Amino acid sequence: MQPPPILFRDERFVVLDKPAGLPVHAGPRGGPSIEDCFPHLTRRKDGPWLAHRLDADTAGRLVVALRRAALHAAQAEFAAGRARKTYWAVVRGEPAAEAGTVDAKLLRRTDRSGWRMAVDPDGQTAVTDWRVLGRVEGIAWLELSPRTGRTHQVRVHCAHLGCPVLGDPVYGGGEGRLHLLARAIRLELEPPVFATAEPPLFMAGAFRACGWEERPGLRPGPAKGEPLEPIR
Repeated sequence: MQPPPILFRDERFVVLDKPAGLPVHAGPRGGPSIEDCFPHLTRRKDGPWLAHRLDADTAGRLVVALRRAALHAAQAEFAAGRARKTYWAVVRGEPAAEAGTVDAKLLRRTDRSGWRMAVDPDGQTAVTDWRVLGRVEGIAWLELSPRTGRTHQVRVHCAHLGCPVLGDPVYGGGEGRLHLLARAIRLELEPPVFATAEPPLFMAGAFRACGWEERPGLRPGPAKGEPLEPIR
C-alpha cells in the first residue's frame, strides 16, 4: 500500500494526510490500515511507529516517528499536553457564543451495543478550547484545540455543546461521513515538527458554505523549513 500524501518529512518524522475511513492500525477483523504503508516510509529495520492515534473516520494530519528516539520525544510532548493540535469540524446547530472552553470529564462506557465515551464527573479530565470560524443556517464551522487527548474528545465535546459533528452516528445520530478534520499539528522539538491538512473533497462543500475559501494552488502542507500558519 502506497502512503497517503506527505505533509512534512525529515529524518525523524513523517506527517501523513490520513484519509477518512482508513484506520491507523488493523483491528481484530484485519483490513487495510495506515501501518500497511510503513515499509514505504523508511528502509530502517526498526520502525516506523505511530506517534499518536486518529479515529478511522477522522481525516488529516497523523504523525509517524521514523526513529525510536523521535517516538519517545513525540510521546512525551503529547503526554505533557505540549503538542499544539487543531481540529476543524462542521457541526449541526450553532453555538450561542463565538468562542469558549469545554471542561468536561470523559468516561468510557460499555454495554451490549458496544462502547462509547460519555461526559461523567468520575471520568478523566478533558478540556477543549473552541471558536466559531463561520456560520450558515443550521450548521457552523468550528476550530477546536484540545488541551488533553482523550478518546473521541472533540466529538463528545461538540455534542456536549449541543452541536454534534456533522455525520457523527455515535454522538449525534448523524448520517453520511464524519466532517472532522485533524487540521494542524506542531511539536516544539528541535527542530519543530509542523504540518497543516486541507479539507478533503467530501467536506469541502460544507466548509465553503460556512465561509471557508480554498486557495488555488495550495499545497497540502508546508514544506520543511516553512512557517506554519498560526494555530490559535
